[in-house]
Amino acid sequence: MQKFIIDAHIPKKLSIFLKWKGYDSIHTSDLPQKNRTTDTQINQISLEQKRILITKDMDFIESLLISNKPYKLIYISTGNITNKELLELFSKNIEQILQLIVANKFIEITRKNIIVR
Repeated sequence: MQKFIIDAHIPKKLSIFLKWKGYDSIHTSDLPQKNRTTDTQINQISLEQKRILITKDMDFIESLLISNKPYKLIYISTGNITNKELLELFSKNIEQILQLIVANKFIEITRKNIIVR
């Protein structure tokens, strides 16, 4: 089963949705330092627990390319999007997202595409 860690800039509702779908998901707001958890700490949790990071933070792309951290990365590049639209995007594409992230280390989700990087 896939495990996820959801970054602070992503609504906690996505973590709740993933749990509802049967996945192990935590949001940074669930961690001891909550949404002040550092990128370094997030990367460490991702690696230690083999959690796929879902984020809008471009810093994690650089970290993945340079340091091979986090474990795996789903980068959301939709620009401004409502929580409802983001949840609908995941709901409609969850099977494809999961298939791609199992086979790859880094995928990007836009409003219209899922891109393997």
